[in-house]
Amino acid sequence: MAETAGPEVRPESSSWNVPNALTALRIVLVPVFAWMLLAHPDASGWRVATAAVFLGAILTDSLDGHLARKYHLVTRFGKLADPIADKALTGMAFIGLSVIGELWWWVTVVILVREWGITAMRFVVLRYGVMAAGRGGKVKTVLQAVALILYLLPLPGWAHLVAQVVMAAAFVVTVVTGLDYVRDAVRLRRSARTT
Repeated sequence: MAETAGPEVRPESSSWNVPNALTALRIVLVPVFAWMLLAHPDASGWRVATAAVFLGAILTDSLDGHLARKYHLVTRFGKLADPIADKALTGMAFIGLSVIGELWWWVTVVILVREWGITAMRFVVLRYGVMAAGRGGKVKTVLQAVALILYLLPLPGWAHLVAQVVMAAAFVVTVVTGLDYVRDAVRLRRSARTT
């Protein structure tokens, strides 16, 4: 009787690959970005350069994930470091903008508590199953990135109002999706315990 072949198990790729290098670059850019923002908060040229660095770092997030999936380069390092790099970069942007007095601290605190809290919660519920990122989470990420870039740019008064509206939308979506993740985690835990 012939043996039936099981699903092919693909060995994990080496951590030395382009997607992980992009993730590492994003981590390295965090202190560079922080210095540029905090050392030159009132210089228009520096603010444009700071926004450009932030945009470049954000774009590496999409690129490294795309490359890792397309070329089967997903690694344990990437799974761990990628969300840390993302949270460090956006977290530094929120904190930096609050330090220089351009964003209310309560907005930064609520968003960071949600971001790091949900990340920690996802690790905790791994024993019950994986919580996939939903569409709302992706919308939240895009809104945050756009809002932060607008705040980083030296915009005239009327355009700053647009930045505030986008930031308000990002704040609302961040909070709502955070509550959705908590609800999903509770359901996942209950489902795992009843099976």
